[in-house]
Amino acid sequence: MTESMRAILVEQLGGPEVLQVKRLPRPVPKADETLIEVHRAGINFSDIWRRNVGWRQQPLPVIPGFEVVGRRVSDGARVVGATGRGAGGYAEYAAMPSLMTLAVPDGVSDTAALATMIQGLTAWGALLEAGRLRKGETVAVMAAAGGLGSLAVQLARLHGAARVIAVASSESKRDLALELGADAAVDSNPETLVDAIRSANGGEGVDILLESIGGAVTDAAIGALRRNGRMVCFGQASGATNTVSLDLLMDNSIGVIGYWVTPFQMSEGGEGRAAVATMLDWIAQNRLRVLEGPAFPIAQAGAAQAAIESRATFGKVSLTVDEDSWQQD
Repeated sequence: MTESMRAILVEQLGGPEVLQVKRLPRPVPKADETLIEVHRAGINFSDIWRRNVGWRQQPLPVIPGFEVVGRRVSDGARVVGATGRGAGGYAEYAAMPSLMTLAVPDGVSDTAALATMIQGLTAWGALLEAGRLRKGETVAVMAAAGGLGSLAVQLARLHGAARVIAVASSESKRDLALELGADAAVDSNPETLVDAIRSANGGEGVDILLESIGGAVTDAAIGALRRNGRMVCFGQASGATNTVSLDLLMDNSIGVIGYWVTPFQMSEGGEGRAAVATMLDWIAQNRLRVLEGPAFPIAQAGAAQAAIESRATFGKVSLTVDEDSWQQD
């Protein structure tokens, strides 16, 4: 008889209210998967996007969640894991690909370990794989106080960027980015964005700009690139779709690159796994700092997602998974 578990289930698309606690069969891991008893699950903006538009090649109902940290059922080892499917994490047990399941070093918190997965890997891949960051180049990071942006600021520095400019919507968020090592921090207002970034870079455009908002912000930010600069777009938090002029790209010899982390994460060569291992080591060595945002009981997954949507959070937001956290008000 299949054992059961509690999980958050999405049976129809919509707002945060569609995230409901249900009792479901415990997953049975495949030959290339690892079963994890979940202690904490990570939330990413892509969870919210999928809740609104659906999961690729995956019909409803779906358990959301890319990443978890907990105990490997087979031997009790503390591990962090991620799935390329974007599903399965908001639960008491999760089956994750063994390729993307790694031991968590001593001294690395659950939240910090979670941050290395989707957010850390996206920042790493956007800078190095898509953006092709070279030592001595300049980098601007949008949403620099978020879970992903805060890591991107530090990873740019660790990989040799000469100057890192943080872009954030409030003074408190800009102060956080400066604490993490950004050389300058500017407001994200689209009307002043280009002048602000160029002024913070000595009047010059930047070599790489990491962008995840879309809409008016993307349209404005492209003007902050220098000749041969690259904008890497890996999200559309605003929900807007942009059209880029080829004339603009050619006249300024600049590029706009789309980036999605899953192929890098699940690469057969293990580049994604190696990147996560490096970030975990850097966290243990205090070379990389994770901004640990609020933690919500898993029964309040809807409230957690709503807080992220309202831009009321910073850092890595997570869900606690224990007996008390399943209690619904």
